[in-house]
Amino acid sequence: MRVAMYYRNNDVRLEEMPRPRVGPGEILVKVHTCGICGSDVLEWYRIKTAPRVLGHEIGAEIVEAGEGVHTCHVGDRVFVSHHVPCNTCHYCLNGHHTACETLHKTNFDPGGFAEYVRVPSMNVERGTFILPKELTYEDSVFIEPLACVVRGQRMCGIEPGCSVLVLGSGVAGILHMQLARSLSAGRIMATDVSEYRLTTAQKLGADVAIQAAKDVPDEVRRANDGRLADRVIICTGAPAAIRQALSSVDRGGTVMFFAVPPPGSDVAVPMSQFWRDEISLRTSYAASPGDIAKAIELIRERRVNVREMVTHRFPLDQTQKGFEMVAAAADSMKVIVNPQE
Repeated sequence: MRVAMYYRNNDVRLEEMPRPRVGPGEILVKVHTCGICGSDVLEWYRIKTAPRVLGHEIGAEIVEAGEGVHTCHVGDRVFVSHHVPCNTCHYCLNGHHTACETLHKTNFDPGGFAEYVRVPSMNVERGTFILPKELTYEDSVFIEPLACVVRGQRMCGIEPGCSVLVLGSGVAGILHMQLARSLSAGRIMATDVSEYRLTTAQKLGADVAIQAAKDVPDEVRRANDGRLADRVIICTGAPAAIRQALSSVDRGGTVMFFAVPPPGSDVAVPMSQFWRDEISLRTSYAASPGDIAKAIELIRERRVNVREMVTHRFPLDQTQKGFEMVAAAADSMKVIVNPQE
């Protein structure tokens, strides 16, 4: 079968590898769509394990089922989670499923930028979701990123009426804006360095779009009746954006690190001020099966508009063009690879 083998962002090669064989409890899926995630183009993160087949935002069809598979069947349209928790460890039992050691070790074989993927039995049991008839294969590439957003907003406590500032208006940032809107948040503000992304942010969820080169805290006050933001969500690892975030949160507010800078980067936090003003810092990583189920419902009910976020589609042999486009973070939003083309 054909795969797109990742070596680095500007070196993704079309190669051949054996089609995986399924064992008991496993399934083989035919991948129809796979989204390119922002994490796929984090070269400092991905190059450590290159060469490899990346891709985890998939829409697929079951073409083979091993002995003992009863929860799904050949012909089913599915989304499959690449990481699944054990649901029995200390972390899972306390609601921290994404800190589970099992979640960090599970994956499917190979990644989603391939014609076929083998799904291990644990992922079949805990991470395979039948797509509702209302969802297309393209819709399904948003399930995992939206699930991460669902978890992040639960962690930082988005509430009706609270003002929200999202730094970084890429796919994750715009999903945050849309979800915050669906939760009846108050003023929603967005920043970015790209005018294209700021325009898209205003079209798809933001009340106010702020050029990141400006004095962001001052612009937030201007847009938010003289106050800073109640919830600040960081969707970019740029150190300048993180500094802006820490200066843009109101008293009693929360800063949520949805994205982080590369390892070794230190962030200076004005702890005495945050202590006095009761400002909280939160982090959020990945998604649990419950978050995925919630994301599927949000897309099915059209409470989050994902279809207008797709800007580019590439066949498998042009995956490198897609990677370069996502890495450039310019005039694109969601980029999808179609492995069957």
